[in-house]
Amino acid sequence: MPIDMPIDMPIDMPIDMPIDMPIDMPIDMPIDMPIDMPIDMPIDMPIDMPIDMPIDIVIAGAGPNGLMLACELALAGVRPLVLERLTGPSGEQRANGLVGQVVRMLDRRGLHERLSGSTAPPRPAPAFMFGAFSLDLAALPDNPVYLLMVPQRRIEEMLAERAAELGVEIRRGHAVTGLTQDSGVATVEVTGPAGPYRIEARFLVGADGGHSVVRKLAGIGFPGVTTDRRISRSAHVSMPAELIDPVGGGLVIPGYGAVPPFMHHRTERGLITFAPFPSGPSLVSTTEFLPSGDDAGFEEPLTISELRDSVRRVLGVDLPIGPPEGPGPHLLRRLAGGNTRLADRFRAGRVLLVGDAAHVHSAMGGPGLNLGLQDAINLGWKLAAELRGWAPPGLLDSYEAERRPAGQRVTMHTQAQGVLVGPGSEITALRELFGELLADRHTVQRLADLIAGADIRYDMGTAPADPGAASLTGRWAPDLLLQTETGTVRLAELTRDARPLLLDLTDGGTLADFAAPWRDRVHIVTARCDAPNVTALLLRPDCYVAWASTSPGPDDRQREELRSALVRWFGHSTNSGVEGAGQPSADARI
Repeated sequence: MPIDMPIDMPIDMPIDMPIDMPIDMPIDMPIDMPIDMPIDMPIDMPIDMPIDMPIDIVIAGAGPNGLMLACELALAGVRPLVLERLTGPSGEQRANGLVGQVVRMLDRRGLHERLSGSTAPPRPAPAFMFGAFSLDLAALPDNPVYLLMVPQRRIEEMLAERAAELGVEIRRGHAVTGLTQDSGVATVEVTGPAGPYRIEARFLVGADGGHSVVRKLAGIGFPGVTTDRRISRSAHVSMPAELIDPVGGGLVIPGYGAVPPFMHHRTERGLITFAPFPSGPSLVSTTEFLPSGDDAGFEEPLTISELRDSVRRVLGVDLPIGPPEGPGPHLLRRLAGGNTRLADRFRAGRVLLVGDAAHVHSAMGGPGLNLGLQDAINLGWKLAAELRGWAPPGLLDSYEAERRPAGQRVTMHTQAQGVLVGPGSEITALRELFGELLADRHTVQRLADLIAGADIRYDMGTAPADPGAASLTGRWAPDLLLQTETGTVRLAELTRDARPLLLDLTDGGTLADFAAPWRDRVHIVTARCDAPNVTALLLRPDCYVAWASTSPGPDDRQREELRSALVRWFGHSTNSGVEGAGQPSADARI
């Protein structure tokens, strides 16, 4: 599959389908509907319902984000329970793959090979899109855009397999229906195949999608905007072979010209996408922008004739499409509207949100899984630290402080892309100016960082005095090739256990003994590396740099910086003599 296929356009889904919208949802249904609307069982439960054994953490939702969080917790020695209201994996096709930093993050957990089928490390993509503009990424000195073209259903399948290997229990057909919490415990009411029951858990995490029941039960607001001007139509079709370019695979339409394959193609009247899948019928999708409330005629199911009329309006010429050939099922779908929303907080007491439960947005550019999976990876080690007793004060609250701004970045750039693909001569003028800006390599670099999520920099407390080290601190750790006592390894091979990592590259390994009191929770590796300007890195489990050094032999001041970073992120050492060190934090006690 070409790398410039819009990753946000699933094989059977129009490019801007709201990520958690059922096929038959009315177009005017708000995403934050009352909690009793999307649930098929009553909220009120008998007071004498059975109580399940205490659980460390309950995760509501067995999609990619919930399963990723379960794997991270299990790696950290915490026993999560995953509840999924569906009785089996959803057959609905959503994302076509992964884009951005999360591809390399999966490599750092040893999961990239399971999805790619290759032992080779991931490589950056030479091109991608932003707002229906093609971005040439090959010339960038630091290209952060990585792609992994694999259907979301396979990602969920792989993560479920990994969770089972780690001993995670997944209960399918079990829906969260109620919640109470106090300072020590969250009591979760559940309806399963055998009836209602309760679970007492230390924390409940909502990974249950844009219509999150957990979010509503916790009273967390979900402000944002719902639009109804966008009408998307998608169908598998047949068309005359002479219209398909035998070299590029796109369309060559008489009276119009070329429509490239697997890309958003914008005109002043709308958007069209042509996806000539080699193993099945081609898919044609259009998006039009109608006056608000103009949905006349949308009560009837979509027809090929209606899609052909839409193509004619978007392109200004006819495209002779017909019904698809061969066995089905075949897609024929119309969707209206979209949502951009961000939870006003990611934590309410013992309840936390990840993924679509915390943020929904346009799928343009495919940022959803990049954002949601990194939510899970950021949260997992912090929750585990609370439960295992070494979390420093405020660690769990740093989840919202770090990930909500990341969600804001994604909602911002997907809304901006929505404007850039809009209709009208004024948008055409805006695109002309934007296209000129893309001639500047620095602009392309900024957009690439934005798409990948590589522009995120976390506040690590205090920046090192060394400017070179300061430039690394708070950033995602670079890929390094290391020479250790056991041979040459990639950094990604040292992070697969999801533990904090101190990488000591100094002359003689001078920092290993200094950090030894934290060995119960920090993996310390002494190695050599040919990379310039880095002699030590302290990595959090999410692979962000908590501290760095560029000095061959760190002095006392730099050692104090390291000690401060160790305490800030991983607590006092067990032999520090600090009261409470190594004991459960207040947030972890029932």
